[in-house]
Amino acid sequence: MSPSPTSPSRRSAFLAVLPGLLACAAALGVGLLVALWAPSISPLTVCVLAGVTVANCGLDIGRLRPGLQFAAKRLLRLGIVVLGLRLAVPDVLRLGLPTLAVIVGCVALTFFGTQALGRLLGVNPGTRLLMATGFSICGASAIAAMDGVTDNDEADVVTSITMVTLFGSLAIVVLPLLQRPLGLNDHQFGMWAGASVHDVAQTVATASVAGAAALSTAVIVKLTRVVLLAPMVAAMSLYRRRIGAHVSDKRPPLLPLFVAGFIAMVALRSTGWLPASVLNVAQHVETVLLGMALFGLGAGVRIGTLIRTGGRALLLGLTSWVLIAAVAYGGVLLVT
Repeated sequence: MSPSPTSPSRRSAFLAVLPGLLACAAALGVGLLVALWAPSISPLTVCVLAGVTVANCGLDIGRLRPGLQFAAKRLLRLGIVVLGLRLAVPDVLRLGLPTLAVIVGCVALTFFGTQALGRLLGVNPGTRLLMATGFSICGASAIAAMDGVTDNDEADVVTSITMVTLFGSLAIVVLPLLQRPLGLNDHQFGMWAGASVHDVAQTVATASVAGAAALSTAVIVKLTRVVLLAPMVAAMSLYRRRIGAHVSDKRPPLLPLFVAGFIAMVALRSTGWLPASVLNVAQHVETVLLGMALFGLGAGVRIGTLIRTGGRALLLGLTSWVLIAAVAYGGVLLVT
């Protein structure tokens, strides 16, 4: 039997992406080592910064480009799907309606408020949309998911990830110092951290200072914010689909496949059928996929572009951080 005519092309495609994927894997290894040394630093953050460094240090990365682009698109979407296994609907419902209302309010006010502030500051639409998503939902993962349906420049993605990383890291130091002056008990502080800190790892680092009770509350509240990622991305896809009818023949799908996969994984986790060992493996797989994808995204960035937009983006990041912290604090006081 003769080999399939597509075999050579598949082999060529695999060989084309292999060098870039190996570079992504190496960056992920560095990120994991850094996270072992400093647990408050997300390996995803290290990966995206490593990508920016490689792209701007004078190296010729032409051979890596196909694999980097594959990681930034395909692996990213797979990672978002696996992210859904972190969430279980019963855990969300146990928070109660008042707390759920606070979480939804924080997300909505931060998302629309950040976009409005960005418009006033003259930040470009792509950056302000991605920053609004990252600050309101779950940092780099949310930014990557929104980029999957909006197709922004790599510079917009990395600028946004840089801002949520910077201010999320500041939250680890600043929020615990404010717990006692603001009169928050450990449960209230956990709610505040979960409702206002961006990345899951940063939330854990922030809340753990106040003890186990604060940490457990913070994680549930934080993951409830992550649940809102799917409807937010789906709504943006629908919006772009509608305007696409007037400006282009190419329109995004009504419900992107990776968002449908995310929802399916949430449903699967909610059944309670999956043992803890499987969920633990899934979390490691998620880190691998998203870390490699974010290295690929970072490698598409030029520092000069970041410098030209950095000042306004920095101010937007600061105001967005203060906004979500203030709204979350007010919400905690209302329901506790």
